[in-house]
Amino acid sequence: MKKFAALMLAALLLTLAITTTAHAAPSSSKADAIIATAKSLIGRAEYDFGTRNARRLIFDCSSFTQYVYAKHGIDLKWGTRYQKKAGTFVKKSNLRKADLVFFSSSSSSSAISHVGIYIGNGKFIHILDVNGSDVHISSLTSGKWADRYVTARRVL
Repeated sequence: MKKFAALMLAALLLTLAITTTAHAAPSSSKADAIIATAKSLIGRAEYDFGTRNARRLIFDCSSFTQYVYAKHGIDLKWGTRYQKKAGTFVKKSNLRKADLVFFSSSSSSSAISHVGIYIGNGKFIHILDVNGSDVHISSLTSGKWADRYVTARRVL
């Protein structure tokens, strides 16, 4: 009887371990998949303000995020004015991979005019027309984007 009870306890613990791991993995793996999709557009996608042309891979910042998330079954509206209300608020200190990060056009303004995808380690990926390459990985902790950061939203 003791062996049976020990065996049942071991089976229960194993089941709990597998269930816990299975529930933790999807958001992490989904976040990594979203980031991989965004990175796959480096050198392929083109920026054009006010454009949403997935067939030709021509996007503005919010149609870029809309396209990337849609590839993973997450619907976002086109436009930073809508995306800044999607999901739930996240403090900058609590950012996780695949959170949306929002920026103003200058350090003296809090009006949101740009969106990107947090990729971890203080960096984010976004699209804009700079230096011949349109999809960029930039730092949240230094440079102009650090001064222009406004807020973040979690949509996973």
